[in-house]
Order: sequence, then structure tokens, then C-alpha cells
Amino acid sequence: MNVYDFDKTIYNGDATIDFYLFCIKKHPLVLLILPKQLLGAVFYCLRIKDKDYFKQNFYSFLRKIKDPNQMVEKFWKQKIKKIYKWYLMQKENTDVIISASPEFLLKPLEKLLNIEKVIASKVDINTGKLLSKNCYGKEKVKRFQKIYPNKAISSFYSDSLSDIPMARLAKNSYLVHNKTATKTAFKPYQHLK
Repeated sequence: MNVYDFDKTIYNGDATIDFYLFCIKKHPLVLLILPKQLLGAVFYCLRIKDKDYFKQNFYSFLRKIKDPNQMVEKFWKQKIKKIYKWYLMQKENTDVIISASPEFLLKPLEKLLNIEKVIASKVDINTGKLLSKNCYGKEKVKRFQKIYPNKAISSFYSDSLSDIPMARLAKNSYLVHNKTATKTAFKPYQHLK
């Protein structure tokens, strides 16, 4: 089994931001949520609130979309081309994508890419409310091990050092930069706290 981070790893950009901009073009009323989003960003930057608070404020734009599921479908019809070719050339049906992006946005990739699983942040598609912790850093390890308690990871790919906890679970780990994957060496975890 190979496991991949998504944004900037196998997808050219940040799918959440791309989806937000896509929604603004289709539903300009989404911009009415901007003051709430900016306030959430300020509180997060000042360390008054955590990343989950910031993300929940950001995702509140979903309330302004009449049929968000249809919007996700339309989004992938346009943006599936942003999946890097290097990934498509090595893709296997046992692949797992693990990401901090919202699950509702990435879940369609299981069928579109014919992969085993998407593990991502659980967000209510109608309200933007977080239904789980942000799937980031050590939280990715917890979420992965809950679904695959004894599964070995052959290779893990990410563009970010925040994914070192996941990289340490894999036999091989790769840091992706400018569409190039460079093998890395991280000491495996003895146990996860």
C-alpha cells in the first residue's frame, strides 16, 4: 500500500482554495461570509483560536451554496486535470490519500482515480461545521491507524515536513517538490503518544 498527501503532492495546488474560488465564481453570495472568514484568520494568526476554529469559519461559506454535492461534482470535472501525471503513471488501486482537506471534496477521488481510500478532515458539506479534528500532522497517523491498524505502508509521499509522523510509518518516504519526489530517511516511531 502506498499513501499520499494530496495538496501540492499529487495535486497541483490547494484543492480547498481552488474549490472556494470555483464556488465564488458560480455563487458570488459566498463572499458574504468573507468577514467571518477574515475574523477567524485573525484569531488564528494571533493564536487566540486554533486551526480547527479557523477552518470551521472558513468552511462556513458552504451555507451559501444551494447544492454543494453538485458543486463538488462540477469542480472535479474541471479540476481532475490538476492531478500530476507522475502520480497517474504510478497509481495503484490500493493507494490511500490522506489529507487535511475536507473529506466531502476528496471522497469522489476514490471512484475518479479508482483508489482504495480517502482519509481527510470530516466537514459537514451543508454547514461547514467540523465533524472531526483537522486531519493534519499526528492526527493523520491516528486516523490512518484507526482504519488500518496493522497495515504496512510501502511508500509515503508528501510535500510537507508536517507529515513526518506519517512518513515514519512507511518503509520508504518521499518529499515532493516541483513534481519531483526525493527519498528521505526518518527514524521510525517506537510508539505513538
